[in-house]
Amino acid sequence: MEDEVFTDIDGKAISLECQSHSSFCREFTISSAKMSIGRVMVYTCTVWLLAYVVFFFTQNTAVLSSAIIITLVGMMIHIHFVKIDHESLLIIGSLGIQVSSSFASGRESTTFIEIGKIKDIVINEAIYMQRVIYYLCVLLKDPADPDSVSSVVPLFQSSKPRLNCLVKVYKSCQEILATC
Repeated sequence: MEDEVFTDIDGKAISLECQSHSSFCREFTISSAKMSIGRVMVYTCTVWLLAYVVFFFTQNTAVLSSAIIITLVGMMIHIHFVKIDHESLLIIGSLGIQVSSSFASGRESTTFIEIGKIKDIVINEAIYMQRVIYYLCVLLKDPADPDSVSSVVPLFQSSKPRLNCLVKVYKSCQEILATC
């Protein structure tokens, strides 16, 4: 087991953990920073201060109550559906690829792609917010024409690691796919 520190496309620290379960089975987990309590406090205080200013001029208590409810519901939605703590890629040579995302609330989302549907794993480039970024993706075979690609499944969408991290994962995946 090896754990390295890399950065994402925004320069924030992320860690890559590589586990080799066997010669044809490896797992890669990219973890991002936990939610900052200071940042949550700033957003909460800002919303509540704005609500208090509106309350001060309108003398309507519904403004304060709705600000509290909106803040709490917004935090719950963010933790349950948006904030991903870590993403993992499990590649098993003769079986397929499992992609998992673990959210801050503890919820997990898992997708499995059979090895017979995989054409290749590649590093692709895209233009994102006026800059070129790289991402790892799985090319899926077209059932009608096995030589063409039917769709592209991007990996590590939330953590958005930089190229040096992607190359490490890519090389290891290619070693396993070469044995299939």
